[in-house]
Amino acid sequence: MIAARPRTAPPADERAVVTEPVTEPATAPATAPGNEPGNEPGNEPGDEPGNEHSAIPAASALVIDDETPALDELTYLLRTNFPIDPVHAAQNASDALRHLQKRRYDVVFLDVRMPELNGIELGNVLRRFAAPPAIVYVTAYEEYAVRAFDIGACDYLLKPVSRARLRTALERALGPRVALPTTGPPGDDSPDERADLIPVETAGRTRFISREQVRWAEAEGDYVRLHTADGGAHLVRIPISHLEERWSAYGFIRIHRGYLVSFKHITEFSVTGSVHTVMVGGCSLPVSRRHVRDVRDRILRVGRRS
Repeated sequence: MIAARPRTAPPADERAVVTEPVTEPATAPATAPGNEPGNEPGNEPGDEPGNEHSAIPAASALVIDDETPALDELTYLLRTNFPIDPVHAAQNASDALRHLQKRRYDVVFLDVRMPELNGIELGNVLRRFAAPPAIVYVTAYEEYAVRAFDIGACDYLLKPVSRARLRTALERALGPRVALPTTGPPGDDSPDERADLIPVETAGRTRFISREQVRWAEAEGDYVRLHTADGGAHLVRIPISHLEERWSAYGFIRIHRGYLVSFKHITEFSVTGSVHTVMVGGCSLPVSRRHVRDVRDRILRVGRRS
């Protein structure tokens, strides 16, 4: 049998204290800021349970081009039309490699003719990476396509690049893991209209020249100089033959190996001996013998219709 332990009285100072029972309000346990349900570690704000697929996954891209207007145009198209984030830009191989040392990119858009390493040489470097990015070449020159595909390029785009063509290149580079929109942002230009804009650099700023503003284009080596209705002249790196392919369906005709002219701006066709010329915007431009018949026939057809 166990004897009961006698009660001991509390000390005198405790007996003098009378306490009332405290009833805590029936509230939910407090949670630390940011740890609310659905915001457990690893969840971003807005990733509530059940909404795991509410956000479109984005891919990352690096654009490399030594010409500022072309660089600005392509980065603009990527940022405003596709779930690509981030879109970083570099103007030479050294800058590009510095970006690539800091992070991995899903796709690299690469010009061909650049200082230091050219695009083909840089592409050879990229394909040796442990996890190489997809490579898309963007250039004004057709003759490097075979070499580009030999090193594993996903696509080969000719400048100027339309939104529709860029979307195709992204599909080839990224596959089905990134959902690409079928249309552009509301109110944006159609792909055809966007392709008709040529980026040019003026006083350190990039502006866009539309096809409708151009009266004629003059070849200068690998460049063309666009002469516009406001009297401006803008040098752009694109072969005149490529520009002819893009604009011939919109009323531009070749009158000479060095000139592509908007037919509606021709105001006079003249022959002096064996020399043929047209007047465009107050300037006399030569017509070569191989193009005389085409120019004359088009002028006659317009005359018969009128």
